[in-house]
Amino acid sequence: MKQCTYLSFLVLFLQTPMKKTKQLIGEAGATFVNAFTVTPLCCPSRSSILSGRYPHNHQVRNNSLTGNCSSPLWQKGPEAEAFPVFLSKKKYQTFFSGKYLNQYGQKAAGDVDHVPPGWDQWNALVGNSQYYNYTLSVNGKAEKHSDTYEKDYLTDLIDKHWLLRQPTNPMPNSSIVYLDNAFRRRWQTLLSVDNMVEKLVKKLDSIKELDNTYLIYSSDNGYHTGQFSLPIDKRQLYEFDIRIPLLVRGPGIKPNQTLKAPVLNIDLAPTILDISGVNLSTVKMDGESFLYQMAPSLRNGTARPFFLVEYTGEGSPVSDPSCPKLGSGVSECFPDCVCEDAYNNTYACVRSLDGSHNLQYCEFADSESFVEMYNLTTDPHQLQNIVKTVDPSVLQLMNQRLIKLQSCIADSFPLSCTACRLLLNVGTLRNVLI
Repeated sequence: MKQCTYLSFLVLFLQTPMKKTKQLIGEAGATFVNAFTVTPLCCPSRSSILSGRYPHNHQVRNNSLTGNCSSPLWQKGPEAEAFPVFLSKKKYQTFFSGKYLNQYGQKAAGDVDHVPPGWDQWNALVGNSQYYNYTLSVNGKAEKHSDTYEKDYLTDLIDKHWLLRQPTNPMPNSSIVYLDNAFRRRWQTLLSVDNMVEKLVKKLDSIKELDNTYLIYSSDNGYHTGQFSLPIDKRQLYEFDIRIPLLVRGPGIKPNQTLKAPVLNIDLAPTILDISGVNLSTVKMDGESFLYQMAPSLRNGTARPFFLVEYTGEGSPVSDPSCPKLGSGVSECFPDCVCEDAYNNTYACVRSLDGSHNLQYCEFADSESFVEMYNLTTDPHQLQNIVKTVDPSVLQLMNQRLIKLQSCIADSFPLSCTACRLLLNVGTLRNVLI
């Protein structure tokens, strides 16, 4: 007889509408106020959640098949070593429902017949987020849905990088109206998620399994709706795109905890495996279990003082017909010719967050070799790029940390990601001079 575990990843924001979720998970357990994604885009981030690896180690760069999203290379490599595989080996029953990876179910990605290893019950959306008129892969068989709500609703700037310099500021009124409507509709969607969480908790309680279940609420990335005059998307290095909600309740976790140590989405897989009893030294993951933070009586550990965020930009080889002046190389362009992404929106950042420092240092792979740095203690909204005014020794240290983190490989000597963290922690930051 297999054991049962209930692990719920709801890939949406935790915002004001989520009152039931805050009460039933956050107030009954731990709320992580400094949870981050290591890459702010759906497929690379979801691949990090599943594999526990940084993008430079799982090689999923964007949401396309050519970017390795649900590609045969992903399926033969990281997917075969994702956390559900280890849960299955420990005789846990596993269930998946909802969006998996953006290219899942495409013919070139194995069609709906492909059920990733480790899942006992599989109910995955074919393709990207869609709430009506979608197809599910139900244990490898296609199941089509239409548009009946009751039956088919799936959920129930100075010195900035050039991409941030292009939007009109202030935004035109047409964009503001569009964003207000989009924001309102996203909140409406969250009410359905909130109700679903309540139903799940009540069901677990009714079958006497609530006190024996770990519930995890999180997301694959942040989102922006108008910040820095960008229309609506993610992909950027700023806090609004890389911060994610994280609430956990379960055995050994005291209620009403607010935890401030940094936690990453690559930590979810090793934490789940740690809870299930898997020896973490036997798996190749960049992340670390955060069980010790929310249940110190069960585990010992230390928080990381800094971490890596990386993204590979997407662009089109031809210019957008509606925006010919922009030329090629950009993508995700809105009607007013404000583009959300480009080939040279490729960057890597080191984020330092401990008791005395709250810094972000980013390098772009572009013709300008552009660098952005922010002191989020004095500038929480990241309005002032301090790269030209900060102490050069601080820049040098952050650059060294970034180089090491970009080259770390899970479970390999001498450049495992944990070893890099411990090695680089020897070099301490002095006060930041603005």
